[in-house]
Amino acid sequence: MDTSVRAVLRRNLSELSGEHVRPLFASRKLAWSTSLIIILWALIGLAFPLYNAFVTYYLATRGADFGDGSVYITYRNQTILSVIGVPGALLAGYLVELPLFGRRGTLAISTVLTGVFILASTTARSSNALLGWNCAYSFTSNIMYGVLYALTPELFPTKDRGTGNALAAAANRVFGVMAPIIALYANLTTSVPMFVSGALFLVAGVLSLLLPFESRGKAAL
Repeated sequence: MDTSVRAVLRRNLSELSGEHVRPLFASRKLAWSTSLIIILWALIGLAFPLYNAFVTYYLATRGADFGDGSVYITYRNQTILSVIGVPGALLAGYLVELPLFGRRGTLAISTVLTGVFILASTTARSSNALLGWNCAYSFTSNIMYGVLYALTPELFPTKDRGTGNALAAAANRVFGVMAPIIALYANLTTSVPMFVSGALFLVAGVLSLLLPFESRGKAAL
């Protein structure tokens, strides 16, 4: 048996099949839903690490401007941001079952608010103001991710959910790789990465309203 890299890749690729991909695009409405949820994962996959990968640096540099850029203060604030997100995930589980919001409404509102709070954080004129805006971001972003993880598999036909989740996750990871590239060409001493991240969240929030299915109260499509 040929054990060269090319031969191994050829054998592995020969096992790939569109058996579970085609049903995700079986109708116009389903194709739109699948494409849109993949796009949402891609946009958030770019926006989230663009913020998170550089927020510690940003907090440190802005903290230095405010006179409290020590390592202790920087990582204390980072810990606060992590803890404040926990109740956000719990609230997400409650809101998605309310008829007034449902999955789409909760996702849209939390995603837009996440972008708004990121953009607002660039206006902070004190360390406490900056921490406050970022706490709000952490809270709403955990609502957003809680809904996104729950909603995504519900938008795919039951037998094809694994493939649908894989496509969405792949888009998320591929676009996440682009975050350091954008930051590399941006001026990290400014708020540019924050502006880009906030804008992406706003776009994703608006797009989520275009999802054609509301899965609240339904076992499957």
